[in-house]
Amino acid sequence: MNKPNPFLDLARQQELYGHAARLAGRTSALMRAKTSGHPVPETIVSLVQTHHARPDRLGVVLDIGCGRGTSSLALAEQLRPQRVVGLDAAPSLLAQARERVTELPDTTVDFIEGDFHDLPLPAGSCDIAVAAFCLYHSPQPKDVIAQIARILAPGGLAVLVTKDLDSYQEMDRLVASAGLDPQADQHESLYTAAHSRNLADLAASSLDVIAVLDEEHSFTFDGHDHTAQYLATNPKYDLAPGLYGNPGALAATLHEFLPDQPLVTRSRITFVVAQPNEGRRP
Repeated sequence: MNKPNPFLDLARQQELYGHAARLAGRTSALMRAKTSGHPVPETIVSLVQTHHARPDRLGVVLDIGCGRGTSSLALAEQLRPQRVVGLDAAPSLLAQARERVTELPDTTVDFIEGDFHDLPLPAGSCDIAVAAFCLYHSPQPKDVIAQIARILAPGGLAVLVTKDLDSYQEMDRLVASAGLDPQADQHESLYTAAHSRNLADLAASSLDVIAVLDEEHSFTFDGHDHTAQYLATNPKYDLAPGLYGNPGALAATLHEFLPDQPLVTRSRITFVVAQPNEGRRP
């Protein structure tokens, strides 16, 4: 584990999220490879419908770390709250999210720039707060969860989502075997700050946990060209100059050193549903 975790490195955030097309390409490659596991936004919606007392009469739904707005739009379309607020720290991702907004009756969708350590919403103003695949970007995720507890209304729900520490470890071994990064399987997990095994405990620091759901997601990349489309913008690895951000060159290197064959990998996705602890309110 000789490489700093890029998800916790403030100096790398512009590189990682300054170009929406890079994130879109990586996400697209991963979703094309998916062979099992429900779509995460649909699971979030299902959990809200199961655990909120009035899921058909929601006011404000906050989507923290909304990125390109995929979950925000699903929440708007399937839950039909009065308002969905998508919050992210990356202007380029928010710009693309705004381009994807469609007109929905009775629901307003807004995207705002902000820091999840200091949520720019009033106390008690949100019926639902979603934080999917973003808490591991904070060195202090408990501080983010404390902010979520602050902005939740009485009877509100938080839905927190993360991945297991050993997600995609088969890809680590491929990268090491090809000599692209001989230490690939020794780097710290990208999800070390908030992962499947500690998420419920993190949530319990400021909220009451009422449900935990673990789901296995499987992926099959159909060959080196497909795998390279994901790897080329994965920040976990120390790739040689000219390979990062260049899926064609990365695929050519894989072809040179390893027989071309499908890559099967997996990730455990963990959902934690929590509610405000009324006894902790002032």
